[in-house]
Amino acid sequence: MRESLTMRKYTTSETIIANVPYVVMVLLGAVTLAYTGGWSAWRFAGVVGYLAYGIVGAVWIMVFVCPYCQYYASTGCPCGYGMISARIVTKGDRDCFVEKFRRHIFAIVPLWIIPVVCGGIALWRSFSWPLVGLVLAFVGEAWVVLPIVSKKHGCAECPQKEQCPWMARGAKDAQHRPA
Repeated sequence: MRESLTMRKYTTSETIIANVPYVVMVLLGAVTLAYTGGWSAWRFAGVVGYLAYGIVGAVWIMVFVCPYCQYYASTGCPCGYGMISARIVTKGDRDCFVEKFRRHIFAIVPLWIIPVVCGGIALWRSFSWPLVGLVLAFVGEAWVVLPIVSKKHGCAECPQKEQCPWMARGAKDAQHRPA
């Protein structure tokens, strides 16, 4: 594993750009939820809850995963979570990163699923082309753009990519594919 001295340092603007796909995903998810039918207090609560979940999910990762990452407390973290994490929790043992990542990544997975399920149910009840567009835009952002940007931007230079369950998944899949 490379030492943190060889990590690339990210500028504030690069860090902001790295967060754009996640922010857009959460906002598109909220708009999708808002558009799933008539307006009500429950729908409003769902939209606000989803937006809050997007924020809490990021903080969850900062609290339960970032302290175990080599990027902790450094500007080598492309999304800036490592610097924020250092302000709210103490450093953990880097050898626990894989275990912590695997255990806690599932806390944010519903962010990728909730808008699609709610949008699908709403479409089943009452078809709407604008809602189809929102659901497809959400799927494209959450399941295509965000993973590509993450892998190409932050993950590609990560000193822990060989141990990371997210990055190692693609490598293992590639190893098991027939030639």
